[in-house]
Amino acid sequence: MMNVVVDTNIAVSAALTPGGTCAKVLNLITDTEEIQVYYSIAILAEYEEVLSRDYLKIAAEIQIGIINAIKMKGILINPVVSEIPLPDETDRIFYDTAKEINAILITGNIKHYPNEPFIMNPAQFLNLYECD
Repeated sequence: MMNVVVDTNIAVSAALTPGGTCAKVLNLITDTEEIQVYYSIAILAEYEEVLSRDYLKIAAEIQIGIINAIKMKGILINPVVSEIPLPDETDRIFYDTAKEINAILITGNIKHYPNEPFIMNPAQFLNLYECD
């Protein structure tokens, strides 16, 4: 079983580019039994807030579909808040959730996180999954 946490930028990219790499990642996560996605209340709130931003023009049904897919497939946890310094504090919710359950953190913003092997961009994750 592969455990994952999905950064908001992956959900946004998947919504905006349905045939892109991030959409492949989300589809793989929601359609594959070998992958378990984890989220927290703060992560769900972040998904809802960002996906609904007017300037993104993401249809409400797509927003709801992504959030419901994560909720239905995922496991809700309440991670311990770490003290590791991060360049962007809003990313802590993803880092702490992944760290708590020893999961892969999939993000399009690797530079926002420490250089750790469990933090991957979408292409790295797809490559890892295909090799597993």
